[in-house]
Amino acid sequence: MVVVGGTFQFDPGKREQFLASRVDMMRNSRAEAGCLEYTFAADPIDPSRVVLYEAWESQEALDAHLAALRGRSTDGDVKPIASTITIYDVSGQRQL
Repeated sequence: MVVVGGTFQFDPGKREQFLASRVDMMRNSRAEAGCLEYTFAADPIDPSRVVLYEAWESQEALDAHLAALRGRSTDGDVKPIASTITIYDVSGQRQL
């Protein structure tokens, strides 16, 4: 399993526009082979912050997703002020 975690910083007045622009991306990504979770969410404490959480069955599934994203236009998108995205290779999992 591969987990992707990220944060994006925005002008607080632009955050909702960014999230709305990602609804179709979330739906499409969740329908891709190997996608276990794909969510952009507003941070409930920081009005300028968006959190990204993705889980994929394999690196190959994530690679296919990233290849599909490369061809999509982002013209007109709200651009973040800053962002950080990290990929985690998960060696095991268990229920809490």
